[in-house]
Amino acid sequence: MENKSATGVESGHEHHHLGKATDALKHEHRIIEKVLAALQGFTESPGKSRLENWEKAIDFIRNFADRCHHLKEEKIFFPALEKKGIGRDGGPIGVMLMEHEEGRGYVRAMADALRGEVPPKTALVENAKAYLSLLRDHIHKEDEILFNMADEILSSEEQKRLLREFEEHEAKEIGTGIHEKYLKMAEELATDCR
Repeated sequence: MENKSATGVESGHEHHHLGKATDALKHEHRIIEKVLAALQGFTESPGKSRLENWEKAIDFIRNFADRCHHLKEEKIFFPALEKKGIGRDGGPIGVMLMEHEEGRGYVRAMADALRGEVPPKTALVENAKAYLSLLRDHIHKEDEILFNMADEILSSEEQKRLLREFEEHEAKEIGTGIHEKYLKMAEELATDCR
């Protein structure tokens, strides 16, 4: 039996309580949105935002939103959809992949601004705003269009297999306990920006 945290989520493998891969990805979107809300607050009051909060947000985006979430989609979820006939080139998967790359560019520019490689506050805020706009729209498209398509074509067994593959990906890509670290970080950032 796995340990439950204070939130009732199983430590290490929170996906077990979710029945579908699409539910797991949507759940991660809600966590990412907490950090996007914090980032929005930082852009609205850049003079009041602590540097360490910007660094935390970029760390979260790079490691949770990208390495954990986006790579799950790119390496596991999207290929499964392609096998079921959803197109990549000129299709929704191609658009999602292009947006992942565009988002990485904004995050790189934000990190460069923090390191002082470009005029800091202006570049930081401009790239953060562009990232916010892109990712919110991206999440909406996945939640409302792509995941609904996936739910129609993936069987219950396929959804469960993808969930197991997600957990294996997390263990290999980011390591044990790291998921929880980023869940806690999302909560801290959400609290700090209030």
